Amino acid sequence: MATPLTIADLKKLAQRRVPKMFFDYADSGAWTESTYRANESDFSQIKLRQRVLVDMSNRSLETTMIGQKVSMPVALAPTGMTGMQHADGEMLAARAAEEFGVPFTLSTMSICSIEDVASVTTRPFWFQLYVMRDRDFVLDLIRRARAAKCSALVLTADLQILGQRHKDLRNGLSAPPKFTPKHLWQMAMRPFWCLDMLQTKRRFFGNIVGHAKNVANVASVSTFAHEQFDPQLSWSDVAWIKEQWGGPLIIKGILDPEDARAAVDTGADAIIVSNHGGRQLDGASSSISMLPKIIDAVGDRIEVHLDGGIRSGQDVLKALALGAKGTYIGRPFLYGLGAMGKEGVTMALGIIRKEMDITMALCGKRDINDVNSSIIDGRQ
Repeated sequence: MATPLTIADLKKLAQRRVPKMFFDYADSGAWTESTYRANESDFSQIKLRQRVLVDMSNRSLETTMIGQKVSMPVALAPTGMTGMQHADGEMLAARAAEEFGVPFTLSTMSICSIEDVASVTTRPFWFQLYVMRDRDFVLDLIRRARAAKCSALVLTADLQILGQRHKDLRNGLSAPPKFTPKHLWQMAMRPFWCLDMLQTKRRFFGNIVGHAKNVANVASVSTFAHEQFDPQLSWSDVAWIKEQWGGPLIIKGILDPEDARAAVDTGADAIIVSNHGGRQLDGASSSISMLPKIIDAVGDRIEVHLDGGIRSGQDVLKALALGAKGTYIGRPFLYGLGAMGKEGVTMALGIIRKEMDITMALCGKRDINDVNSSIIDGRQ
């Protein structure tokens, strides 16, 4: 394939290079995947206003997310098992994000550990927290994130129990993969992936194995989630987490105005409008369709970000126009990582930036901080 020009191009390349079980893990939703599809398709319903004969020179995408300067309002979302898309995946993605000037968010369920990522970066990254039944382990994760100088904690609120993802069950997903004939065949068909994985020791859940009490091995996200994630997690726990963390706190997984108002009351610094990429409650509304309702509910009392369905710089611009102060990309950077490693993550970010920059100009804006609902065509 020629040089990738779109996120879809990177997706095709990743599918050729990454074993099916791991590509499907990144590229799937719960049950019928209707919410997964809606996350993408609902962006296409939003039309932009074309403006002409305005000064389009000296454009800037620089802004801030939770007070931290970013080269564009896009962060890499926390994604589990990133290190199975490409060897040392979290470390490569974190370095690419740092060089690009955007936040990288490390998942609790990462392959590379907090310490691994800290060892290859010079600027603070963000850490995403899943709350376990074992509160001592939760405290240990927070302590480790603080020791690594993480500059924000992202608390995921929408995964107390795991939504059923049919592809993962059919594929028998595990990390590292099982050595069954089916899995061996999948890996044999992806020799370059295998060569890279043979050269790293990071093939398990680095934040869990060797750290969680009585957990010597974790192969399955779903099994661990069922056994360890706390289904009783409530709003009262957020205050405890905020106190233990002591720094900027972002709550991820807000999809309802009532929950958004409750998040404001916790004193969190930001919320992420998200349905977990369509991987939890299938049949829920898309993230972008709920964004205006949540903005209406909370006003400027809390910073609002958006995650889910972004596949282009135009999607980022539409989210900002509807009130988001920042956005997150998960699958786009995973496609880049799976396709080309660190270079692919940089390429995904570059594609998003170029599309955002050109679209902003054609909508008559020069500064990303001036983008608002005026660029949306209200004649829809």
